[in-house]
Amino acid sequence: MTEYYTVKRIDNSRLARPAAPTWLRDFRRHVGAGAAMAACLLFYAWQHFECIQYRYQLEVLESSRAKAAVLNQQLHLEVDTLGAPSRVYAIAGRELGLTVAAPGLTVPAEGPSEAVLAQARSITQTPRP
Repeated sequence: MTEYYTVKRIDNSRLARPAAPTWLRDFRRHVGAGAAMAACLLFYAWQHFECIQYRYQLEVLESSRAKAAVLNQQLHLEVDTLGAPSRVYAIAGRELGLTVAAPGLTVPAEGPSEAVLAQARSITQTPRP
């Protein structure tokens, strides 16, 4: 007698093995610990890079302060040289033709002999209709 074997195709794609509760709990614990470690690492990296940025800004500010100090020193020197009395006398004589007045040639300016104080007036306002 001949026997025939037929192969039945069984669709097992819809079958799912239920996850063990302890495995799921361990998985959640590991994911939580990993997320906490990643958060700590990111926080440390953020602080580190902020510190580096602040160092760059501090360096820029210090260099601009040094430039400002040099410019301030140059400007003070320029003010001192421009306001030197010998330079002022030289420019007054050379460019403007001014000379020092001889004694007795000066005349005092005419003006009131006493100080004049301003007097306050009271201003009355008319009421508005």
